[in-house]
Amino acid sequence: MSADHSSEPPSAKGLAVFRDPNNVKRTATSINWHPEGPATNGKIAVSYSILNFQDQRFMNDSQMPASSYIWDIMNPNTPDVELIPPSPLCCLRYNPKSTDSLVGGSYNGLISYYDLRKPNAPEKQCMPYECSVIEKSHHDPVYDVFWISSKTGYQCASVSTDGQMMWWDTRRLGEPMNTLQLCTDSKGGGMTLGGSSMEYNTEAGPTKYLVGTEQGIVLSINLRSTKQNNGVQVYDNGPGKHHGPIYSIQRNPTHNKFFLTVGDWTARIWMEDLKTPIMTTKYHSSYLTSGCWSPTRAGVFYVTRMDGVVDIWDYFYRQNEVAYSHKVGDAALSTISVQGTIQSGGRLVAVGDVNGTVSLLEVCDSLGSQQPNEKMQINNMFDREWKQEKNLEAREKDLRRAKALEEEEAKKEAADKKDGKDEKMEELLRKVDADFLAMIKEAEDDESKASEGADLGGDEK
Repeated sequence: MSADHSSEPPSAKGLAVFRDPNNVKRTATSINWHPEGPATNGKIAVSYSILNFQDQRFMNDSQMPASSYIWDIMNPNTPDVELIPPSPLCCLRYNPKSTDSLVGGSYNGLISYYDLRKPNAPEKQCMPYECSVIEKSHHDPVYDVFWISSKTGYQCASVSTDGQMMWWDTRRLGEPMNTLQLCTDSKGGGMTLGGSSMEYNTEAGPTKYLVGTEQGIVLSINLRSTKQNNGVQVYDNGPGKHHGPIYSIQRNPTHNKFFLTVGDWTARIWMEDLKTPIMTTKYHSSYLTSGCWSPTRAGVFYVTRMDGVVDIWDYFYRQNEVAYSHKVGDAALSTISVQGTIQSGGRLVAVGDVNGTVSLLEVCDSLGSQQPNEKMQINNMFDREWKQEKNLEAREKDLRRAKALEEEEAKKEAADKKDGKDEKMEELLRKVDADFLAMIKEAEDDESKASEGADLGGDEK
């Protein structure tokens, strides 16, 4: 059984550093571990791109490197394979079913498919085997791409800040198989949201997707459910949303109903049936840039910061403070990925920064190995928080309903009073009318009597 936190303080040590071979400093935009892990000596696919819009370095295309690399963690000096996309890659993923193939999303919106078994370039270089056409692709950088569950094993989905989600067959990238607009309105109208991150986990359901947006709003997409907004469910866009783009969104590997979002200065935990977050970390001192769960420990997650620090939260140990902070370097960190196989014990962590440097860290046993009863206790904790949030939501609904009823009654009362006042006024007016008519009649009677008396006096004379 693994050591407890009380017996082993959390720690991490650097194992290796992989530097972008190009002179132009580019951001390491995504890191994806080889699905088979240490069986292949441990390989990581790293995509590199300059994400600053209208960066001066774009002006001179001849100096603009586009390559991304696959590294062997045992050989940090030179890349294992160089991938040569048509435009720098913002995301890159291994196919879990066929580990010799990868799919990448480019800065200019293109999707490219690589097959390492079919070399179509000099040794250690790989050109795209298939590439999408610019007219039928995204119009903005593709920030995330996922291989999805399909009979062929060749299908993938991509999201971009152009407000579209697209599904592709990597054997025929001429046009997407399907396109979905990411909107806040149920009829496909309303505000268009730009996709900045995505999560797909077959265990949660082969037709379910989670999308984090530039606007800080979470979207849940279920292709089987077309009742609501083409299967799109919009989460809290009030106080529960992030104040900036959601850079990472990921389901908990052990309890996949719960998921993590990282954006602005916080990480938030949500439950898919609830529109508001169930737990939120305290605000970090520096802006957060990415994050992920530990694949082996249900209560541990990592977040990267703009000041070069990795914060490790351990909710099994405590929820109000970071369990361990590790300073990686002075450059802003941009992406993080934890090796997710049993052999590595969830201890190998790769962290990329804005200068294209990927640092390989090894965390201690207590942060990587599952603790006794952890699965059950974390599940109980999430359930408790979810129920509490659900109760608060129900209470808020009741209060809103009571307030609405109160307002309705007040309006009714005011209307009744007004009606009563109107009736009194009408009665008064009728009385005044009657009095006035009686007065006139009286005056007329007096006048006629007076004239009659005058006539009689004249006759006597």
